[in-house]
Amino acid sequence: MRRYLPVARQHFLAALAGTSVVVKSLSAAVLLLYLLSFGLDTAYGLGVTPGYLLPPNFWVWTLLTHGLVEERAWGLAASLATLGAAGRLLEPLWGALELLVFFTVVNVSVGLLGALAYFLTYVASFHLAYLFAVRIHGGLGFLGGVLVALKQTMGDSTVLKVPQVRMKAVPMLLLLLMALLRLAALVESNVLASYGFGLLSSWVYLRFYQRHSRGRGDMSDHFAFATFFPEILQPVVGLVANLVHGILVKVKVCRKTVKRYDVGAPSSITISLPGTDPQDAERRRQLALKALNERLKRVEDQSAWPSMEDEEEEEEVAAKADSPLLPDPGTAGKGAGQESNLITFQDAPSQL
Repeated sequence: MRRYLPVARQHFLAALAGTSVVVKSLSAAVLLLYLLSFGLDTAYGLGVTPGYLLPPNFWVWTLLTHGLVEERAWGLAASLATLGAAGRLLEPLWGALELLVFFTVVNVSVGLLGALAYFLTYVASFHLAYLFAVRIHGGLGFLGGVLVALKQTMGDSTVLKVPQVRMKAVPMLLLLLMALLRLAALVESNVLASYGFGLLSSWVYLRFYQRHSRGRGDMSDHFAFATFFPEILQPVVGLVANLVHGILVKVKVCRKTVKRYDVGAPSSITISLPGTDPQDAERRRQLALKALNERLKRVEDQSAWPSMEDEEEEEEVAAKADSPLLPDPGTAGKGAGQESNLITFQDAPSQL
């Protein structure tokens, strides 16, 4: 184990070298709080405790700090790796400020939703442990958010070749793994809650609220909520998701998607419809062009072009076919004159 630590440290420093001050500062804060956890109960003062978040305590600062608190080595490694991946893969696309906003939105949402879930569990069971013994902390919520963002930007990329696993399937596979570990009592309930609410809150933010050059949100088909599930379950999940979305639109939590028509030039009209994101349309266009090129290549291989020699032979045959069958009159007369010069006629002797 110790011989792999220098290699891991080298790779981590190389990953942070090309990132902004935002990623470096968050990574330094996670490492510092981990070191302080050996002498202080950082999870108590900086993690979300559902009972202390409610009145009359209002420990609202824990909504901002709980994502930086790690008490175990594997949690520290997961948090640093998540920040490094976000800095290398998402920050070039979004910018440092948007990445910081995404980090804040996901962690605040995880803290609020987790506290609400444990409060409802307390209401159903009346066990005070769900209010004051639970500590929501760690970077698993942000890990779920980063995986959702990677599904949005590079969902068709292959993560594992054997067995073949694409990036778009990783978020739900990891959620299933954590659910199994929770059933086996190998992880605590706050681990599953943090990751699950991180998935949900990041998808809602990226789907409906994130601002970019094309407007707000991402309403493309490949980023619908049903695409997180296996294909056999997608029709049912899509029906339920559309029903929930309709209810949220009526209570004005989510906005209704409106058709937009953009006349860019007199010679062309660009139409933007729900479910036809420009990135999704470009990806489909590239796939169609690739399929068309492969089909044209197969057709060219099957058809053989005639050679130049074959063309010359065809021209000679055509010339012979077009030539007249009777000779030229001048040529015929000259030939007859030559034959008359060669043949002489003499009188035959009289018969006795």
